[in-house]
Amino acid sequence: MSDRHFPLSLQGVERTFVQGDRSLSVLKNVSLDLRAGEIVALVGQSGSGKSTMLHIAGLLEKPDGGDVIVDGRSAGAQSDKERTALRRKFLGFVYQYHHLLPEFSALENVMLPQMLAGLSRRHARSRALDLLAMVQLADRADHRPGRLSGGEQQRVAIARAVANAPRVLLADEPTGNLDSSTAEIVFKQLLTLVRETGMAALIATHNPELAARMDRTVHLKDGILSA
Repeated sequence: MSDRHFPLSLQGVERTFVQGDRSLSVLKNVSLDLRAGEIVALVGQSGSGKSTMLHIAGLLEKPDGGDVIVDGRSAGAQSDKERTALRRKFLGFVYQYHHLLPEFSALENVMLPQMLAGLSRRHARSRALDLLAMVQLADRADHRPGRLSGGEQQRVAIARAVANAPRVLLADEPTGNLDSSTAEIVFKQLLTLVRETGMAALIATHNPELAARMDRTVHLKDGILSA
């Protein structure tokens, strides 16, 4: 199957960190194909390199070897400006901490990335309202982050991440800062949103129960990715 069939493909990715006279190989020949509509759990111990792998997959960091193919385009062959354009157009991110802008309402936080991408304020507002409704926050749209609970803030962050209809969603421990009942609510709505939009998703998690509810699981250990 050719790369164009995969929204995201990692091909032989290598990443090594040098500390003084020591080198630490974090990713060793890592390859992974994400299919449209597929939700993949990325599991590994703390410090195993999950965040590094997500950063490279999201074009936030360059690998030392191998390549990242986004929507059939080799990121390794792109300039920094072109990589940024690829990231904005095709990739969405959810982190363990929501990183919402505190001076803006939930609605405005979801509108902003759309307006930066060139959408009119009217259309950005309409889509933001639809997305907040999908994560059951329509009645909180005018609230600033400081007036939202942790779970509500993370649901706004998820809506913001998919606001520009990315082909791929990358999530790094998206429920890691939440209590178990809140995490369940956030996770269910994340899965629903991904499945309804048909994007591919790679979700790093420590929670084996959450991983078991995704389509498949890959494990990162000692720099090696395995099924």
